[in-house]
Amino acid sequence: MAAASPSVFLLMVNGQVESAQPTVACPERCERPRVLCPQFPEYDDLYCKYCFVYGQDWAPTAGLEEGISQITSKSQDVRQALVWNFPIDVTFKSTNPYGWPQIVLSVYGPDVFGNDVVRGYGAVHLPFSPGRWFMGRRPEYTDPKVVAQGEGREVTRVRSQGFVTLLFNVVTKDMRKLGYDPGPADTQGVSGPCLP
Repeated sequence: MAAASPSVFLLMVNGQVESAQPTVACPERCERPRVLCPQFPEYDDLYCKYCFVYGQDWAPTAGLEEGISQITSKSQDVRQALVWNFPIDVTFKSTNPYGWPQIVLSVYGPDVFGNDVVRGYGAVHLPFSPGRWFMGRRPEYTDPKVVAQGEGREVTRVRSQGFVTLLFNVVTKDMRKLGYDPGPADTQGVSGPCLP
């Protein structure tokens, strides 16, 4: 009996929200491949939340679709990095690449009264090719997933203040069998501009 051909492909991603560092301006060409660009020069004691936004043909099959990290304080060295090393582990299945998943990251911290307020937002697509990837906004939206959507974004104004580094390890299964070419595995990622 012949093995049945697959009807879906899988996208498996694990990694972590590594850290945030303040910066004066987001450079035109980032040294790290892709970065989210919230900036936090005057903030401390921050935590982050993440969630995924994906198309209707996508479904999570394992792992967590959202998470919230611990609170971290700035390092005492000159970098003043905020380190979370917060794990991400999720698997999706789909029949086509339309609506490829994006991760939405929101960073929160206390205001002068001790209330948690948003300090930044960012969104980036999960990498398309297998391999290891480093990837890396201020009004508070009612729904943080709005940063991953185009509709209504033309009336918002945001400014960059730093960046958050994300590390992704990506594995795909059965994409080639369904006629999709994920490209060669790349252990360094691809260079790209900072996201606004």
